[in-house]
Amino acid sequence: MKKTLELPHDHMNEEERQKVLNLMPSDEVITSVADAMKQLGDPSRLRIFWLLCHAEECVIDIAAIVGMTSPAVSHHLRLLKTSGLITSRRSGKEMFYKAADTLLTQTLHRIIENVGDISCRD
Repeated sequence: MKKTLELPHDHMNEEERQKVLNLMPSDEVITSVADAMKQLGDPSRLRIFWLLCHAEECVIDIAAIVGMTSPAVSHHLRLLKTSGLITSRRSGKEMFYKAADTLLTQTLHRIIENVGDISCRD
């Protein structure tokens, strides 16, 4: 049985409201997306994320490209990885990082490029 939601102001009919409420993402989904977007609110992480959307790189190369120390880059990589935006793989003693192959990551990448008016060669 569907629960009727009574709102202080009635701006749409019940059928339209129910349609919207049925499409509303779960708290878990909203939290996951908000966490990912929060990680990209830092300019350094945004730059690193954008780079890793285009190339797989090791910490030392990322640090050189973005002009940061390796420990600072490692800190940002850990946060990006925890949020599921990047993945890593080990090759010998080196770790390589790249953007995760997810719809969220691809969508965020496109948003960054559209908002920043950056063009990619795909």
